[in-house]
Amino acid sequence: MKPFSAPGVVLHDAPHSRPWRPSPLLCGTAAVHAGAIGAMLAHPPGTGVALAGIAATHAAMCFAGLWPRSNWLGPNLLRLPESAQDCVALTFDDGPNPALTPRVLDMLDQHNARATFFCIGERAAAHPELVREIIRRGHAVENHSMHHRLHFSTFGPGRMLRDIRAAQQVLADLTGQAPRFFRAPAGLRNPFLEPVLCRLGLHLAAWTRRGFDTRSGDNATRVAQRLTRRLAGRDILLLHDGNPGFDPAGHPHCTTVLPGLLAAIEQAGLRCVTLRAAVPPA
Repeated sequence: MKPFSAPGVVLHDAPHSRPWRPSPLLCGTAAVHAGAIGAMLAHPPGTGVALAGIAATHAAMCFAGLWPRSNWLGPNLLRLPESAQDCVALTFDDGPNPALTPRVLDMLDQHNARATFFCIGERAAAHPELVREIIRRGHAVENHSMHHRLHFSTFGPGRMLRDIRAAQQVLADLTGQAPRFFRAPAGLRNPFLEPVLCRLGLHLAAWTRRGFDTRSGDNATRVAQRLTRRLAGRDILLLHDGNPGFDPAGHPHCTTVLPGLLAAIEQAGLRCVTLRAAVPPA
């Protein structure tokens, strides 16, 4: 796919960048590596123990990358700040989807709810008017990578930077404002992600709970229960307007679950806001 080009916001890394600070896990990993190398040089018979220590740290980093709600590799937004006690954030991944996103927007309008759409760059480029419609209706568009590759978590820093930056430019061109948040495809990542996000001025955002609405076969009640169980202020909830799963009747989960979910949020005395409205700029 050729790079998308349209008049809009010109992105520069430096003005929006933030300092990268290694997480305790990365600092500990570096210390273990240095200690293990020193131990092997000073006492070769202990090489097996030293290598086991190195392997353990790599296993910990792998686990951290496979756990979407982990903050072991760097900051990860799991809940709204304390200033948003009476709010929840509805987030939708993998769009825009011309077959489903307009229906989601209509449902949100009926409840005067605002949501955050984590859009895939190449899909946004294919449906620019739909992206603009999301913004026109008062919602927010954030970065969900350019191509949503399932092996995104295996990317090196260069490829990761190119992919996220490409989506950042597309979405900024279409909406007139650069995204502030990034959600990794399937929530999976590696230690290279946080330095890249720092360079681009983005913040990783996960969720408090998800409906697993990309699975087909579940009924709407089961998907809704995953989202509403222990529903509370500051929750970040995840649904999908792209790549939806379907209930046994063939209806996409997102549209069958959303009306009841919005009603439950209202009954709890909460209101739906966008991430960028609830989280002050750093």
